[in-house]
Amino acid sequence: MSPHLPFARTCVLGAGSYGTALAMLAARHAPTLMWARNAASAQEINQHHTLGAYLPDIALPPALTATADFTAAVEAALGDDTQPTLFILGVPVAGLADLSTRLAQALPPQRQQPVYVIHICKGFDAQTGELPHVIAHRPLQHLPWVHHGVLSGPSFALEVAKGLPSALTLASEYEPLTHYGVQQLHGGNARIYRSHDVIGVEVGGALKNIIAIACGISDGLGLGANARAALITRGLAEIQRIGIALGGQAETFFGLTGLGDLVLTATSDLSRNRRVGLALGQGEDLATILSSGMTAEGVRCTQAARQLAQQHHLHAPITEAVYQILVEGIAPQQIVEGLLAREPRLEA
Repeated sequence: MSPHLPFARTCVLGAGSYGTALAMLAARHAPTLMWARNAASAQEINQHHTLGAYLPDIALPPALTATADFTAAVEAALGDDTQPTLFILGVPVAGLADLSTRLAQALPPQRQQPVYVIHICKGFDAQTGELPHVIAHRPLQHLPWVHHGVLSGPSFALEVAKGLPSALTLASEYEPLTHYGVQQLHGGNARIYRSHDVIGVEVGGALKNIIAIACGISDGLGLGANARAALITRGLAEIQRIGIALGGQAETFFGLTGLGDLVLTATSDLSRNRRVGLALGQGEDLATILSSGMTAEGVRCTQAARQLAQQHHLHAPITEAVYQILVEGIAPQQIVEGLLAREPRLEA
């Protein structure tokens, strides 16, 4: 183990805004380590206890340290093999396979204590439609002492970092992981709930971004609060329909990672997905929006979600409408007119 890094029960791999906010939660309980791809970010965290590029005006706790050395971070987190280690993968879906592979290569071939790996990204693989737990598990499946989970829910990184009230759900099929993760992250104004429904939690987190884009488009067109409420409600039905088909549990979609995350993302101006939709509704084209530096997971996963809905022969008109706007370039007003012209049907 590197002599320069103290043992940390929790190690966040990726120094983005949300990973850093979660590292702040963990650092209240025990020394916590972050791996930052950028050496300058690691230096800023260690010397100034700030990360201005992602969380401006936020003071990081002294118990949170960082390094740009990936192998040293993993070794320090593993410690002397006398207690479990929690790794939080703080990268988007597009970087999850690479990070999981790097972690697998850095872990030892044998270990007595379990290693818990939690991902926090939301979406589908753009090419395969795979959910994040499938992507993260593949490189690590040969290590039986590694267990996987997902942390999700209605929470913006800046508000978590400020210590404002938030509630999240930690899901895993391996119950000891959820208990350990709650122990490491729960407390203060952060409430962490447990779940076994990994698929439901992941699907809710992915599809709510698409509905948030739709709500942003509606607001950008000036269609009013009634239209937004209808999109949220019918969007939730669409999320549940697809989620159940993929193996999720119906009740999950009425909880924090379903309805809760949907309401937050579809209504708040802090939501990148909603802001992308607003810009589209106000007449900007997608290429211009994305070139300005605004990224949103909903843009990446819309095509995969549409393909999954088609494969399972599911009715998903909002996903289809967002796909036609993002991918086929059809004008938002034309799509809205098509949605309103559909034949009436039973609500349920």
